[in-house]
Amino acid sequence: MLTLGGCGNGGTGSSGAAQSSTEAAAAVSSGQSAESAASKQSSSESVKQEEAKDTGETVTVTDHAGRTVTVKKDPQRVAVLDILPLPATLTVFLNSAKNIVAMEPASMNAAKNGILAELYPEILNADTDIMNGDDVNVEALMALNPDVVFYSGRNEELAKKLENSGLTCVAVSPTKWNYDCIKTYDNWISLLGQIFPSAEAAKKTEESSVRAREVEEKIKEKTGALKEGEKKKVLFLFRYDENGIITSGAHFFGQWWCDASGGINVAEEVPAENTAAKITMEQVYKWNPDVIFITNFTQTLPEDLYQNAIGSDDWSTVEAVKKKQVYKLPLGSYRTYTPGIDTPMTLEWMAKTLYPDLFPEFDVKKDVKAYYKDLYGIALTDAQFEAMYHPERAAGRMNK
Repeated sequence: MLTLGGCGNGGTGSSGAAQSSTEAAAAVSSGQSAESAASKQSSSESVKQEEAKDTGETVTVTDHAGRTVTVKKDPQRVAVLDILPLPATLTVFLNSAKNIVAMEPASMNAAKNGILAELYPEILNADTDIMNGDDVNVEALMALNPDVVFYSGRNEELAKKLENSGLTCVAVSPTKWNYDCIKTYDNWISLLGQIFPSAEAAKKTEESSVRAREVEEKIKEKTGALKEGEKKKVLFLFRYDENGIITSGAHFFGQWWCDASGGINVAEEVPAENTAAKITMEQVYKWNPDVIFITNFTQTLPEDLYQNAIGSDDWSTVEAVKKKQVYKLPLGSYRTYTPGIDTPMTLEWMAKTLYPDLFPEFDVKKDVKAYYKDLYGIALTDAQFEAMYHPERAAGRMNK
């Protein structure tokens, strides 16, 4: 297994050029690293972490960059950098946000504009001033005295900065499992479970993946019988503004969502990985998607396409626009395009949106409320549900 430059009391490093994360990297992270090569070996892996060594006060784990790291067990002060969904995952895992002392502005904006801050208001106390644009202020981070810093295993430049600071840091991978939301989430939870063995809510978090697989199987049973001409052609708008269109090619989470919900990713032919999949309107016209899903990593809303409100682009001839089949993805505990506790219900919603007649048993509002109540003891109100499934423009802000 390839290794990454160690942090604090972590392991030894290896080679691999890195791209630091940019604003477009916001899905999870966008830096290329040695982990990219390792991911091809690990694409079929699911929760195969090496056994943690527990010494009582500390625990030694193998992180997602292959590094051996000794961490304070059940750390009380946690910082999360360049792995944007993780603060929400960690909050639900611990059933509390009081441990999180620092995170990125993009994570905070999702918390403020979604239900996370409403359910766990203490998350608003986390410091976001540790970031200077895309660069981390190491001095400000060290002043917070974190027990552990979680960071994206793809970002070697950040790893080196943390290593030089002497902070204990643990790599978490957004890409090692080929953008499979369920497998990626499983491996995040497995790693967190080793570091936070006392987490009372951990079992509930694991049950989320069980539910996701159940929903995925139900969908495949029905969509598997569809003929090629019956499957909906889907375009993801990861980011869309005056600077252009970023979609999901075959190497990003949108491909998994299409495969799992029974749709066809029209941009599957785009070879660029992650947020590098920039396309033109001419390609959109050629593909002519039946349905368009817009993520919450952009402030664009469906009405912007209906009204041709962005730049000089004309969407009026695109099938999805003509038939008013443009949808904003839900904003649950975090932006649901990425792995998280909302994956099973987002998958149900997506399948129902694509094939309403094929899934009469899916009552999204009822099922989402039952899911949150059964697994997390959270009684969602009608207003909270509506806010989740009709997020506002501000949810797409990546900076302060």
